[in-house]
Amino acid sequence: MKVLRLYEQGPAEDQRLHLQNISAPEPGWGEILVQISHCGVCHTDLHIVEGDIHPPSLPIIPGHQVVGKVIKVGGGVDQLQSGQRVGIPWLYSACGECEYCRRGEENLCAQAKFTGFHVNGGFATKIIAEARFALPLPHTIRDDQAAPLLCAGIIGYRSLIKADVQPGERLGLIGFGASAHLAIQIAESWGCPVYVFTRSETHREHARQLGATWVGGIEQQAPEALDRAVLFAPSGKLVPLILEKLRPGGTLAINAIHLTPIPTLPYDLIYGERTLRSVANATYRDGMEFLRLAAEIPVRATVNLYPMNQANQALIDLKNSRINGEAVLVMD
Repeated sequence: MKVLRLYEQGPAEDQRLHLQNISAPEPGWGEILVQISHCGVCHTDLHIVEGDIHPPSLPIIPGHQVVGKVIKVGGGVDQLQSGQRVGIPWLYSACGECEYCRRGEENLCAQAKFTGFHVNGGFATKIIAEARFALPLPHTIRDDQAAPLLCAGIIGYRSLIKADVQPGERLGLIGFGASAHLAIQIAESWGCPVYVFTRSETHREHARQLGATWVGGIEQQAPEALDRAVLFAPSGKLVPLILEKLRPGGTLAINAIHLTPIPTLPYDLIYGERTLRSVANATYRDGMEFLRLAAEIPVRATVNLYPMNQANQALIDLKNSRINGEAVLVMD
């Protein structure tokens, strides 16, 4: 099998991923072996490659928006079968026994493992996964379309829930990359006018094409105060600027696994019962709910396809905001 391995973190421009041939692993108890067709390229992958966040050990195979077919099942697996299409998301496993897991908050489990971070991920032609966290894919969603849904889509959906978005409310999206371009489609299905704040003119035009009510820069004032907002850009200095645009009683959810420091906040930005909340990973239930919703709406991802051997270029393009929607690797 072919894999892309990260041996040393550093600038993506230094071509950090190395293409290699290795032997395919065998699934153990409760595991499946999946033949990968596509894998999305996420900002989290870029953070891992460049050293913003640190896997427990290197080398590691990144990638956590994995689409493929089950080709072998291990012992104790009865919910999936060979030939079935599945998605392997960021959440690889959780203990199932702690207070968070018992509450259905396995995203907060201290023993949780994440695909492409704790265990080898989907920048490869095959992957081992835990069957109980693999997501069956709706047959109406193509493989290339499914890949961005498995992180950008799921975490965008959870962010809207954690931002307390109600149908018809005014929603601000700050940053308009892979996750936001899917979240806007969910919000519009709920009848929400969406206000998009982004620096890139290409991203602004993309937002307009997807139905944004208003598009501009963070330095501009939207026509109306926001009921809810989601920050997708990993920049802490934006937090007070967004809170200024939020009505009393509104909510700002921060969707970022890595964020630069938040400046000191004047209390009046929070006063008025505004809520500031982080979004940490996602649950299996989030994945199942979102995929059903994505098939119903339907959500359409804007994908930019790259051959597996151009993964380093995909990371560079992502870093430099050259991509509308999401980069997706096509495996050999």
